[in-house]
Amino acid sequence: MSLETLWLLLLGLLLAGYFVLGGYDQGVQMLHPFLGSRDARDGQDAGVQGRNGLGDRNAALDAIAPFFLGNEVWLVAFTGVLFGAFPYLEGTLLSGLYPLIVAILVGLVLGNAAVQLRGRARTARGRRRWDALIVFGGALPALCWGLVLGLLLHGVPRRADGYVRIGTDDVLTPFVLACGVTTALLFAAHGAAFVALRSEPELASRAGKMGAALLRAVGAAGSLALLLTLFGAGASMTNRAASAVLAALFATALVVAWWCLVRGHRVRAFAATCSATLLPVPLLGAGQYPYVLVDTAGGGLTVQQAASDGATLTILTAFGVVVIPVIFAYQLWSWWLFRGRTGRRHPRYF
Repeated sequence: MSLETLWLLLLGLLLAGYFVLGGYDQGVQMLHPFLGSRDARDGQDAGVQGRNGLGDRNAALDAIAPFFLGNEVWLVAFTGVLFGAFPYLEGTLLSGLYPLIVAILVGLVLGNAAVQLRGRARTARGRRRWDALIVFGGALPALCWGLVLGLLLHGVPRRADGYVRIGTDDVLTPFVLACGVTTALLFAAHGAAFVALRSEPELASRAGKMGAALLRAVGAAGSLALLLTLFGAGASMTNRAASAVLAALFATALVVAWWCLVRGHRVRAFAATCSATLLPVPLLGAGQYPYVLVDTAGGGLTVQQAASDGATLTILTAFGVVVIPVIFAYQLWSWWLFRGRTGRRHPRYF
């Protein structure tokens, strides 16, 4: 296996890892205001600070609290690999995707700040404002990641100088919008499965029902994207057999996740939503290989054209052998340290 292919696999692994870990963060943020009972909201409005005052709405955030900022490490690592190992892809693509990338970063910053500052609000109105920012900070990145995936799957317009220029007309197409909605709903369902896994029985039951409903919506939106592809207005795939297999695995993961949530098998449901959340990344990578970027003219940027030279990749490999295992070890340690349901092995956070 060439170094270029090895680093492409690593790039995909980091992005898939971020989709799984950051995906449930953003999903919980989107669902946060809808998981609380009426009594919990009344307790908050009355200013009660005990268990009932904190309410189920805080319990949803407590589910992600130990991992919230740590999950962003995967995005940082992905960005570092993209800049170091694939500078030509970064230079070609990011300038065209600039508005969507900025929107993702704005959503991440606002969402992180709102989650941290919500507990400092003194009034019900203040909490509601932070709640709105928490939802916005989860929904905006989730939607924009889906739009980015849709654009890359469909093919992007490249200028004569090789750079990508994406306009409003490229984004506001049925296929790209369907991908955006599918990803946002998928992240929300993934977040619901995570809350069901981590929370106490009452909240876990409500989250499971919400997750099952969201998975049905994911299936509907994903079916629209598939139909558009079948009629020639969707994804441009160079490896159709691999794409078909991965699409079938994605559909299977959705069905398994839905069935497990309905039956109350929460560990299996979360494993299935993890699989569904990461599968769009290999669908993009394997489905368009040897291209890392397909353009609307039928060509693209190959792995060899996008990668750094061999000497640079060799040096990066020496660092990667040390850094990547550390990232994995950190994630495993944090999951082990904060294992169990919220409130049993660690305190409430927000």
